[in-house]
Amino acid sequence: MPVSVKICGLSDRAGLDAAVAAGARYVGFVFFAKSPRAVSVEQAAELAVEVPPGIAKVALVVDADDAMLDEIVARVPLDMLQLHGRETPERVAEIRARHGLPVMKAVGVASEADLPALDTYAAVADQILVDAKAPKDAALPGGNGLAFDWRLIAGRRWPVPWMLAGGLTPDNLAEAVARTGARQLDVSSGVERAPGVKDAARIRAFLDAARG
Repeated sequence: MPVSVKICGLSDRAGLDAAVAAGARYVGFVFFAKSPRAVSVEQAAELAVEVPPGIAKVALVVDADDAMLDEIVARVPLDMLQLHGRETPERVAEIRARHGLPVMKAVGVASEADLPALDTYAAVADQILVDAKAPKDAALPGGNGLAFDWRLIAGRRWPVPWMLAGGLTPDNLAEAVARTGARQLDVSSGVERAPGVKDAARIRAFLDAARG
């Protein structure tokens, strides 16, 4: 089975074009002001209309309220919402019902104690993103370039599709897939030459590695 890749944190046409040309199956736009990858609704709308059919357009939000989500969904042509904050299972279900879009919930993992949350959110979300848990003093909930111990989820499966994230690069991708069995990967900082600046060569190398 081929591995599907999501290039997250796209903020300009050059990065988007590189992701599309390399064969990404998902492209992600970050709506979180503290992130160096943050885009405005206007920017995301302009980029999203350029995405070819068959590539899923994902909006990443962090504890967004209804007003913010309403504006994003109304103005940006999207295929999925990615919740990367402290949203409760109840909030995930509420957002899913309100907007009629598939929802992916990110769950941070650092130790075995974090694993039950994956089962909890898999019961209410359409997909789960298994990410490295952000350090307590981190300004960002994701995109920190950190990996977790992939052995923690070796052999584990959930009733919905799942995606692996956290510190992935063209160099460690093969090991990550071998250890976890992941068939979907999410990368952001691992294909950048500076925070928020995507590198076309690294995007291409990551997709090439994903194809084996």
